[in-house]
Amino acid sequence: MAEDDTEKLTREDFDAGPTSCDEIEPGLLLGNLTAATDVVWLKETGVTHILTLDSCPLPRKIQLLPDIIFKYIQVTDLPREDLLTYFEDTYQFIKHAQEDGNKTLVHCYFGVSRSATVVIAFIMKKYSMEYSEAFDLVKSKRRFVGPNPGFVAQLKLYRDMGFSIDNTNVQFKMYRLQIAADKVRKAKILPQSCIDLIKPDPALATIRPEPTVYRCKRCRRIVASASNILPHLPREKQIWRHISSKRDRGAKANKTLKKTAEPSENIEPTGIELCTKTYFLEPLAWMPDITHSVEGKLNCPKCSTKLGSFSWVAGCQCPCGSKIAPAFYLVPSKVDWSNFVQNVQATV
Repeated sequence: MAEDDTEKLTREDFDAGPTSCDEIEPGLLLGNLTAATDVVWLKETGVTHILTLDSCPLPRKIQLLPDIIFKYIQVTDLPREDLLTYFEDTYQFIKHAQEDGNKTLVHCYFGVSRSATVVIAFIMKKYSMEYSEAFDLVKSKRRFVGPNPGFVAQLKLYRDMGFSIDNTNVQFKMYRLQIAADKVRKAKILPQSCIDLIKPDPALATIRPEPTVYRCKRCRRIVASASNILPHLPREKQIWRHISSKRDRGAKANKTLKKTAEPSENIEPTGIELCTKTYFLEPLAWMPDITHSVEGKLNCPKCSTKLGSFSWVAGCQCPCGSKIAPAFYLVPSKVDWSNFVQNVQATV
């Protein structure tokens, strides 16, 4: 950034256009970078809070303006960028400003995708709206808003989870795994920020162990619980996306039936049958190589029998035609299903 004689901020590649901003509702403005760096306009408008969603923060001169509270989230306008996990934080930032009678400017570069996504998420939660309703409302105030497809999928998942983060939601699990996979692709190791994705070893559970488990066929060692399974439908041709209502019903049915039925019996009343040709599951603590390898084999931690494989990047093509990535999977012929666990003990 640089200053000219009139002390107006410029940037060599600055092409966000003139100051552009629209009031979505009292106390909430949606605009572009130019608006966020227009000192005169900020004072005239009475902006007290600025929420920046961009690849770089606002220039220091703007951040030092008195009587303005700043919040910065580093994010690019790409479909696979993560905004979903920030929705609650940004909601609280805007909400608290509104409750105090203050005014928040939410902006990215053009005020079209990233900032619009956060504002739509705010409207959805505040008024318990569906994505389409909130989008139409925001678009009626700022005609050229347009979240990219990845952000749209995140907003729909946000609604499905009740405008909060549900760590038990299968699609949210897959969503987070995909984010981690993108980082593994670049760094070749799982970053510390994603370590929580690795779930505890179900064989070591001594408090309220799950009754439905999968065991190594050779040594009977528990290698997965029902809650670790990530169900899929035949012929899914996606890594992660917002699922249709049809698949939602299938996933919910699977979650219920797993408590009482063998995988092959997971048929939803409407006729939706979940695939059991490959058991995809969450990464588990007994899988030692997954933190520092992009792909490899999954061997039983007790008898070393090969049970399956994993791949952070390439994923796995199930015989049913479904493509899942990243993928941590067990071969059904290598494990046995059991719906009764008694005196669970460490069997490492």
